[in-house]
Amino acid sequence: MGNTVSCCVSPRGSPKLPRQVESLEDYQINTELSDDTGPYLQHISDREVPDDLAFESNPSDHARASTIFLSKSQTDVRDRRKSNHINHVSPGLLSKKYSSCSTIFIDDSTVSQPNLKSTIKCVTLAIYYHIKNRDSDRTLDIFDEKMHPLTREKIPDDYCRTDPEHKLIYRFVRTLFSAAQLTAECAIVTLVYLERLLTYAELDICPSNWKRIVLGAILLASKVWDDQAVWNVDYCQILKDITVEDMNEMERHFLELLQFNINVPASVYAKYYFDLRSLADDNNLSFPLEPLSNERAQKLEAISRLCEDKYKDLCRTAMRRSFSADNLIGIRRSNAVLS
Repeated sequence: MGNTVSCCVSPRGSPKLPRQVESLEDYQINTELSDDTGPYLQHISDREVPDDLAFESNPSDHARASTIFLSKSQTDVRDRRKSNHINHVSPGLLSKKYSSCSTIFIDDSTVSQPNLKSTIKCVTLAIYYHIKNRDSDRTLDIFDEKMHPLTREKIPDDYCRTDPEHKLIYRFVRTLFSAAQLTAECAIVTLVYLERLLTYAELDICPSNWKRIVLGAILLASKVWDDQAVWNVDYCQILKDITVEDMNEMERHFLELLQFNINVPASVYAKYYFDLRSLADDNNLSFPLEPLSNERAQKLEAISRLCEDKYKDLCRTAMRRSFSADNLIGIRRSNAVLS
């Protein structure tokens, strides 16, 4: 190969020894790429979508963008409240438990350890509102249940016109999570991938494709989130009539439609968790409250002491690091003389 400097100066010249570079500035000028040397390689920051547009188009990527399922559910919530107000319908007996002087109720569901049953109910309710309040019926053949059936049972002719009930979606998702022993966090990531697919691929989840889209999102979430991922063949044992080749093809298409973006930031995960809790409150789906027992109180106290000790250690470490500067000011302290 020819010398780098000689090739830049004379691309068609023979690989002779270059002339002596007189100064470092001359070398830098000669080796810089000009506009005519080739295609301009755009920096990755220049290819990013502007913030305003990104917040509107990719709610599953940005914590400040509102989730799609919560906005779709607000229409039904407003109509229900308006109907109850016009018809003077009472909300019914209060089923929520409140703490008293003798009993303290605590919610075991947290953002780091959500309650499994309640989270699956909320996620399936979000999917239900996606299907019910969809804008159109945009879909792909890979997700069509008629072309790629999950069971050998005959699919009814009106399968693409009948919206599934919330109970049907819940039973389908609960069966997969129970058989594969998936966690509640995986359910939240499943919803993130589902909304990301609908946004990226410009699709709608509808009666003809909801099962395969949900299955693909669960399959991907279980592999990305859980430490012990479930193999595709394991899902074939749960859904007896689906083949491994079909699962592999659906997973490949799912990843391509996501543009291989499987990252879920912590802020996005927390946003989906709290929006699911808001969805539960709007639909009277309360998270379970358990009375605080002596054993649980002792565990909470031990955890709080551990956190307090860690905080004190961090404070001591910070004081040691700035101790020399404190002494620098404190040693030369003297009383002021007022005249």
